[in-house]
Amino acid sequence: MPGERSLPEVLGSDLEVPVKGGRLVPYANLDYAASAPCLAPVNAAVAAALPAYSSVHRGAGYASQLTTARYEQARQTVRGFVGARPGDAVVFTRNTTDATNLLARCLPANTTAVVFDSEHHASLLPWPQAVRLAPPEFPGAAVRAADEALAAIEGPKLLVVTAASNVTGELWPIAALAHIAHRHGARILVDAAQLVPHRRLNLTALDLDYVAFSGHKLYAPFGAGALVGRPDWLTDADPYLRGGGATRSVTAETADWSDDAEQRHEAGTPNVLGAIALAAGCDALTATGWLPLVREEERLLSRLRAALAGIEGVHELSLWGPDHPRVGIVSFVLDGWTPREVAEALSAEYGIGVRDGKFCAHPLVTHLLDGVPGGCADGTAGAVRASIGLSTTTEQVDRLAAALRDLATRR
Repeated sequence: MPGERSLPEVLGSDLEVPVKGGRLVPYANLDYAASAPCLAPVNAAVAAALPAYSSVHRGAGYASQLTTARYEQARQTVRGFVGARPGDAVVFTRNTTDATNLLARCLPANTTAVVFDSEHHASLLPWPQAVRLAPPEFPGAAVRAADEALAAIEGPKLLVVTAASNVTGELWPIAALAHIAHRHGARILVDAAQLVPHRRLNLTALDLDYVAFSGHKLYAPFGAGALVGRPDWLTDADPYLRGGGATRSVTAETADWSDDAEQRHEAGTPNVLGAIALAAGCDALTATGWLPLVREEERLLSRLRAALAGIEGVHELSLWGPDHPRVGIVSFVLDGWTPREVAEALSAEYGIGVRDGKFCAHPLVTHLLDGVPGGCADGTAGAVRASIGLSTTTEQVDRLAAALRDLATRR
């Protein structure tokens, strides 16, 4: 439409891959939910930083001062991208898993985490003390289950929940869950890894205490992520890593740790280029504007899901039904084929990249397969996942659908 901004360029969108028979075909990357490729503006930001790359903080040289400024500007960019409160900490981590484990190490003594079995393992497993809830049958049931669980817990408590499922793409009612958590004196951590590449997130407006996400989902595959949120638990806890940068002073007998939450938990030389890349990814999506991003994704997602629904033997997985809002992720099984066979055939014969397995969400996938024809919810089966991103095209979506129709006729 006139006046709309174009989507940022994705590196590798012109990649060609070999298929059976030796032909080269354009690669259809439908595996964004695992790791998104690099955006051209992200690559440019890293390239611009490399000539003056140096250590950050404490350096008097020009290169160190410039690199420090870029690193701290990246922190401010991330803060703005998620709509953080002015006093919130932004701690750079390796990824969402690292960020979640960092917070788990910083919980007040005897804190109980409340977490649904529908979570990614990164949110499911790190907690020293946890109450696990069954996958809810509908969004209101999630709110009610969290309400009941939090009401029964004495002492500090933390509700842990995803914003968008990495298996089905379905959006969770995080605003309602935050309200429930705070009503019981609890805090909430939101795994935003699958949300922030697809939708705007405003931590302040949603009244979230913590969010965690990864650069490699956000078109910045340079090994950085972030934990953003209230600083008090972070400053009261022992450093995540003990070493240089986390201290104010060290003597023969003691170490005096920094009371700055960011410095306290970023010991050692940080991943400066990763932070710069992450911020550049945030900037690129913000500059594009969320409306064109969401509009194009929803068009492609609707096209894909409609096509899958018309293929005999394809069963889409969903926790809350086909009409629930979701981001660009679809998981399914195909009668007569294992997920690995489907993924291998799509790659070898059609040049299509998808994910297969249980997506680091074993309890959820097992739950979703229960009752699906051929689903074999015995703890060993999995599914196929196709996920949409900025360089996904109509041709790629149609190619996947045509390939699945072909496979469906073979068995």
